[in-house]
Amino acid sequence: NLIAAGHVINKPSLLFEKIEDDLVEAQMNKLEASKNVEPTIEKQKDYATFDNFAALDIRVGQIIEAQSVKKANKLLQLTVDTGLDKRTVVSGIAEHFSVEEIIGQKVSLIINLEPRKLRGVMSEGMILMAEQADGTLSFVSPPSGLPNGSTIR
Repeated sequence: NLIAAGHVINKPSLLFEKIEDDLVEAQMNKLEASKNVEPTIEKQKDYATFDNFAALDIRVGQIIEAQSVKKANKLLQLTVDTGLDKRTVVSGIAEHFSVEEIIGQKVSLIINLEPRKLRGVMSEGMILMAEQADGTLSFVSPPSGLPNGSTIR
């Protein structure tokens, strides 16, 4: 009873295109060529004055707590011991690091940035990160043994 008697079926069509060998080979060559491309390094930004740089208060800190920020795939909410206080820093590193692996991590952070609300969480600093050409992030970590609150100049 699903199809009435005399129903005409539409002309059949292909669901998928056939992938020819030459197309596969072209894509393989393109992939191989991309492996041999030298990574590009970001160009230098405009000069900053010495006074601009001297105004930054960069300190050694340690991440003591971390959690994901709700409704934000890239953000982690960190509690950082700066040696002066314990403060909240929101950082866009969730795609690169898990919450568990960064607890105890020594970091370099700017502590005198104006606080800013990110996804409803007040951030009171900025963790310094190094970024490779492929987008991989690494902490700019101070040498071991420096106490929290040590000044970085």
